[in-house]
Amino acid sequence: QVQLVESGGGLVQTGGSLRLSCVASGRIFRFNAMSWYRQAPGKQRESVAAITSGGISNYTDSVKGRFTISGDFGKKTVYLQMNNLNPADTAVYYCNAEGYTNYWKSFNSWGQGTQVTVSS
Repeated sequence: QVQLVESGGGLVQTGGSLRLSCVASGRIFRFNAMSWYRQAPGKQRESVAAITSGGISNYTDSVKGRFTISGDFGKKTVYLQMNNLNPADTAVYYCNAEGYTNYWKSFNSWGQGTQVTVSS
């Protein structure tokens, strides 16, 4: 089973920055993509950013120009650099990874989440 562990969340003031990390472990033959989601209080989980193993990335409109996703798939790691944070970014951030544990078996795994709180 593929396990994901997020880190880097915390409390930051409006306009500040945080860098989230997600490290995967377990049997991983190939990644298709790694991504970040977030869930704010009282809201449904939404996608934030994703990157394929080929280096193609995409972002939700609300974070474009502020957040940058990057991956080091050799280290089984994905990052989310978050700049110019505002209170609307407050949420639990979750890492997701999908790919193959071997040539014939796919996986789709989630981390436990890391809290990001942006104060006014």
